[in-house]
Amino acid sequence: MAKRQPRYVCQECGTVTNRWAGKCDNCGAWNSISEETVTDPILAGTGKVSSVRGRPVKLESLAGTSDEPPRLQTGIGELDRVTGGGFVPGSVLLVGGDPGIGKSTLLLQAAARLAMDGGHVVYISGEEAIPQVRMRAERLGASGAPVALAAETCVEDILATLSAGPRPGLVIIDSIQTLWTSIAESAPGTVSQVRASAQALIRYAKTSGATVVLVGHVTKDGQIAGPRVVEHMVDAVITFEGDGSHSFRLLRATKNRFGPTDEIGVFEMTGSGLREVDNPSQLFLGERDTASPGAAVFAGMEGTRPLLVEIQALVAPSTLGTPRRAVVGWDSSRLAMVIAVLEARCGVRLGSNDVYLAVAGGLRITEPAADLAVAAALISSLGGLALPSDCVYFGEVSLSGRVRSVAHAAGRLKEAEKLGFGQAVVPESVATDSPKGLRTVAIGGLNDLIGRLFEDGEPDGLRGGDDDASDRNHSARS
Repeated sequence: MAKRQPRYVCQECGTVTNRWAGKCDNCGAWNSISEETVTDPILAGTGKVSSVRGRPVKLESLAGTSDEPPRLQTGIGELDRVTGGGFVPGSVLLVGGDPGIGKSTLLLQAAARLAMDGGHVVYISGEEAIPQVRMRAERLGASGAPVALAAETCVEDILATLSAGPRPGLVIIDSIQTLWTSIAESAPGTVSQVRASAQALIRYAKTSGATVVLVGHVTKDGQIAGPRVVEHMVDAVITFEGDGSHSFRLLRATKNRFGPTDEIGVFEMTGSGLREVDNPSQLFLGERDTASPGAAVFAGMEGTRPLLVEIQALVAPSTLGTPRRAVVGWDSSRLAMVIAVLEARCGVRLGSNDVYLAVAGGLRITEPAADLAVAAALISSLGGLALPSDCVYFGEVSLSGRVRSVAHAAGRLKEAEKLGFGQAVVPESVATDSPKGLRTVAIGGLNDLIGRLFEDGEPDGLRGGDDDASDRNHSARS
């Protein structure tokens, strides 16, 4: 009989120790270590290591050709785009997202599409009963799809059910945190149970050739709950992002062994399920106010897809001792850097004002190419001048005030031309790559941007006086 060994596992990071402690030494979390008793198959009752020897494995050469893996297309274009062209047989995908974001809805729609096309799909729910899944399918108009349903949480029973019948093409497990296995004697959702359950399902996918999709809950920080080792074990990690106040949803691939990473798919939540958005730029720019100061259109990139989005800025006199800086959808540290560059290099008076910045539509931008659009929005709001409605901006701002080039400039400009924009303010090195129907305005620094925006003269109060500039230069030399 195998020896039962107690161990202490951190429920935040999965660190295993041989004694309990109030604080985890690895992640620093308090009161996260709990005792778990597991059966170690290697150690016998005598405490000696098993004498089973391994077999030699044939080594292959690095040179050679490999065929492209076959794809199992779901018929949902945005989902197939994120996965790299469809599901790969024998692969395991982990789908995470906030509660109620639409994970189960999307996967049920994909399962129904595949089943209607003749595929054998198994949907196993550990959170909902079969009548609840049927009600959702009826609302989505997919009740007639031949999807095999089951409500089960025991991993051994699930594997026995899948092995008893014909091999399924797609298996959906909703969710991995509800499963339990007899290997680990702990509650479902703990680190040991999640890791052991995921390992058993991954082993089944690799040996049978079926595609397994695991649904994972997320923590309050937006990270997939459970040990990070599960993300390393699976072939692809897909996150479902969105804001409850907006109808659109973003499906983003953060890891993909069979396709590009950081690829996105855009969906719109409707009463009959998720609808694909073929032109997300038009969705984000649909309700744009072209006559309002402080609004600039940023030509960004999400994965390999160009995406145009509106950046809104509001600069108002502050009544507080310390002016406020509020940011939604962008990095607050990045905003502080742009404000500091405008103050130090261009003399723009922003330090005594409250600054509010938001990305329209609830989208979150992470790339530094948005620096130029943010600077244009700030200057426009402070000067009270509306930017041209047919103009887009992109470029990275350095600490010296120069505008640096960014990647995928041709794709950004092509997307702007397709949506009817007539001009683009870009770095100097990008001006030669512009399409024929789009006029590019090349700038070398933020001072050039201010000169372009206020060709008829700058408004009073935009910049500091000559005395202030001399004082700053003298202090810098000292």
